[in-house]
Amino acid sequence: MKSERIAAVVGVAEADLGKLPGSNVLQLQAQAAKRALDDAGFTKDDVEALFTAGNWAQFPNLMLGEYLGISPKYTDSTNIGGSSFESHVAHAVAGIKAGLFNVALITYGSTNRTNRYPFLKELTLTYEEPFGFPTPVGHYAMAAMRHMHQYGTTSEHLAEIAVATRKWAMLNEKAQMQKPLTIDDVLNSPMIAEPLHLLDCCLVNDGGGAIVVASAEAAARAKNRPVWILGHGETHTHNSVAQMPDLTVTGARESGKRAMEMAGVTHDEIDIVQVYDSFTITVLLTLESLGFCKPGEGGDFVSNQRTAPGGSFPLNTNGGGLSYCHPGMYGIFLIIEATQQLRGECGARQVEDAKIALVNGTGGTLSSTSTLILGRD
Repeated sequence: MKSERIAAVVGVAEADLGKLPGSNVLQLQAQAAKRALDDAGFTKDDVEALFTAGNWAQFPNLMLGEYLGISPKYTDSTNIGGSSFESHVAHAVAGIKAGLFNVALITYGSTNRTNRYPFLKELTLTYEEPFGFPTPVGHYAMAAMRHMHQYGTTSEHLAEIAVATRKWAMLNEKAQMQKPLTIDDVLNSPMIAEPLHLLDCCLVNDGGGAIVVASAEAAARAKNRPVWILGHGETHTHNSVAQMPDLTVTGARESGKRAMEMAGVTHDEIDIVQVYDSFTITVLLTLESLGFCKPGEGGDFVSNQRTAPGGSFPLNTNGGGLSYCHPGMYGIFLIIEATQQLRGECGARQVEDAKIALVNGTGGTLSSTSTLILGRD
């Protein structure tokens, strides 16, 4: 690894997860923020930059800062969907490198389970929705159908992903879904939008998360060993899926390439991978776009439980959005899990001697991607 040690993740934490009717979005963010700062050995007085995203307020950073009692030197509410938080980490590195601040706090919270999909009320209609096209599952179903037509991918291939991810969730006491799952279970679950079945789709729950990013100087006084941010890349290609350049290729092809080049790592050097799994097809398209396999080879790549515990390609090791949690915008939890894996804190699901992790968030309807390469000394 040749990249310069500019900034590191020094604290991570989840808020409570599940169905939380007594909580609101600010409370969940505050809970996660306190836990992440405690994890880092910092307090809110150390925070100089504040990052958040979500559709829960007109001015989310203003509300969050007021609620937490933080008046930051730097603020960023970039919202490109589920990949926002990977971009926040990248923007924090840029701010630290520019000398604007030393410690950044990134938070997210959602009550999507108890206040079902409030953000959909705010979405501007795309061309498809007036004709009854379901959002967002219909968009992903269309991408899945195209991949099947173009490459011969099958529903069994997609089910392999759901089953492997559930096996990781069964090793995570915080995962919302713990029941064993088979490929037949996935294929026999109700069809939601052909070809995606119910068990090809992510969970819907309440929850939150937080991350503390610090300069090398500040990281030296953190409680935990630093997880260095070695490389990053981001892009977005469309808003409406009708404008997606290629239904089988995501922006991860570009963001992943830039992140890996910045970090100076190759695919073979990556020990664990955390990618957004809003739907099983999201995973397959992302793995291909990142270059772990060639276009059209994703189905064979994930077959025979290759990504499950004990397999050769540890993927979404907390159980992912399919079985662990998915409070609307999942990307922050990818970073939390990657950090904990690199710190060796994951117990039964720990990947042995993990040193380098790739994290890829996806936002919108396969619209945005942001990729991070994280590593430990």
